[in-house]
Amino acid sequence: MEIQKFIEISKDKHIDDYQKMDNKYKKDFKEYLNILKAFYYKQLPLKDFKGNKLVYTDLNGHFSYDLFKKMYKKRDDGYGIKNIEEEMIATAKIEGIDFSKDSVRSILSGNAPKEKAEERIYGLKKGFEFILAHNTIDEVNIYKLYQLSIGNYLDDDHKLLNDEHYRHDAVYVVGSKLEHTGIEHTKLNHYMNDLIAFINADDEIDDLTKGIIIHFYLAYLHPYFDGNGRFARLMHLWFLLERGYGSALFMPFSLYIEKSRKEYYAAFKRVENNQRYSGIIDVTPFINYFKNNVYNKIEDRFDDLFDKYGYYLDEGNITPKEDKLFKYVISKYGTSEFSTKQLEKDYKDAAYATIRGFVLKFTDYGLLKVRKYKNRMRYKVVE
Repeated sequence: MEIQKFIEISKDKHIDDYQKMDNKYKKDFKEYLNILKAFYYKQLPLKDFKGNKLVYTDLNGHFSYDLFKKMYKKRDDGYGIKNIEEEMIATAKIEGIDFSKDSVRSILSGNAPKEKAEERIYGLKKGFEFILAHNTIDEVNIYKLYQLSIGNYLDDDHKLLNDEHYRHDAVYVVGSKLEHTGIEHTKLNHYMNDLIAFINADDEIDDLTKGIIIHFYLAYLHPYFDGNGRFARLMHLWFLLERGYGSALFMPFSLYIEKSRKEYYAAFKRVENNQRYSGIIDVTPFINYFKNNVYNKIEDRFDDLFDKYGYYLDEGNITPKEDKLFKYVISKYGTSEFSTKQLEKDYKDAAYATIRGFVLKFTDYGLLKVRKYKNRMRYKVVE
């Protein structure tokens, strides 16, 4: 194949959809796949259901150094309440869980669940607390995380058997038709052990890509009767936290996945559909989805804000009390609007004059922005 034709095919906007590519390029596309196999596929120590190794490519390039740097920054104010709220609401929407924002806020405030939907929200809260405790990723802790976040709140039909870490029967993903069948349950212990070894291995795969592969593989295996999507997203975040990506706490993946939900599920489907043409499970379409719809979307989330904030802090323009107030605003409200009266009531540790001076100063610095509603002013963190 001529290099120009190879480049043309590799740059096609439908490159992740092998059915369309095969229809468009015919013989040339078959030759393109042979070149991928010979020169570009990177094998993974993870297997498909027939025992063949999964692969991926990095033809679309690596993540930028700036993205790694931004995600690796450690934030001193922990995982803000608003960020947890956004993640829980979005992941619940993806899974079709019926809930209200008031229920989420009630659970995050420390109240006990009052109904089934709130039990699932409570489980997600317990899951976040578990991964934030920096527990080692191993088989025992994966089981604990699943039970804490999902398993304890399922109907009896979907619960794990005593002393079983994974499901004990077949599982099917059904939409308008059968979408996916999880791996045979008798193979789960072996395949999950391979995944755990992969998670903890010191290899040449960059952490951001590896997190995506872990996410995909859990959904591919479907090790549980229910909650596999929620669990895959939790595991993705857990892995990045354990690798030191403190800013992952400020970047709720599910918020971006929910906004591109159709593409999220389509990326899973394409990986399996493409196998019919290549004979191989190539995770690249899911990696590309996550790069374009999640990582590249969150790259600038709060970035200019924190750079600017760090500058004013280093210059001594922000007092310790203002520093504490600003971190509280991010944790409590995220990018939602608030009033000075509301902040005074919620914060409880500053007089109204201090609050008023704070919002005026931080608006002037470009860290907060203000919107006027008749005679009322509302503020929010600059995105």
